[in-house]
Amino acid sequence: MTLTFELDPAVDTALRDGVLALWADVSNAGGAVGFVPPVTPEEIRPALLRHLLGMAEGTTRLLVGRDEEGEVAATAFYTYNSHPLMTHWVWLYTVMVHPGHQGKGYGLDLMAAVEAAARGAEGFEHIEAIRLTCRGGTGVDAFYARAGYKEVGRVPAAIRVAPGDDRDDIIMLLPLR
Repeated sequence: MTLTFELDPAVDTALRDGVLALWADVSNAGGAVGFVPPVTPEEIRPALLRHLLGMAEGTTRLLVGRDEEGEVAATAFYTYNSHPLMTHWVWLYTVMVHPGHQGKGYGLDLMAAVEAAARGAEGFEHIEAIRLTCRGGTGVDAFYARAGYKEVGRVPAAIRVAPGDDRDDIIMLLPLR
């Protein structure tokens, strides 16, 4: 089984609910995607609405991966930079693979699809790099390194997961050109 990836899917109720469910499942499994478990889809909804608003405004794009049943199984959101000196690279946010699909190589498949879209899709012609941040102490930085990203910066203790549990904010970059 493999995932099928689509850039800029039509936003409908099924997509919205699928992304919300994925985000909650990933968060509740310990994934570092902006929330600390336990979390419900309703608590995540405002964050998703910000992504969807960006999509409607043309500042954010979604790459979604669907499993054989057509269910949302993976996501990555690209956000263009509005600062005129930084329009040559994009941010990558909310990179997720459903916990039930982890360990099958789908994460690297997702990152390959992210890179392929940024290298070849319309609207990315001027993009020279993808930048992301990740939470230290999770090992996800090693995953991104396997996908070709290099650590280019680190802000110590920038992320407070809980009182007394501060994590580094790791900045990673994938040059495309």
